[in-house]
Amino acid sequence: MDEFYCISCEKELTRDDIGFHRKMVNRGAEEFMCIDCLCEYFGLTREKADEMIKKFKEMGCSLF
Repeated sequence: MDEFYCISCEKELTRDDIGFHRKMVNRGAEEFMCIDCLCEYFGLTREKADEMIKKFKEMGCSLF
């Protein structure tokens, strides 16, 4: 996997960061925000985001 960095805080991104951004913002995104920055943007807690990611994975979402 190529290295990607958050467009907001410049943190190196994980597969979950990229998948969550694509799920929440745009499936075809080429630039991404990390989960923490997305949580701030959408007004979510990190715990809620982790819960959502777990459910998306359990549902078989191909973005993760």
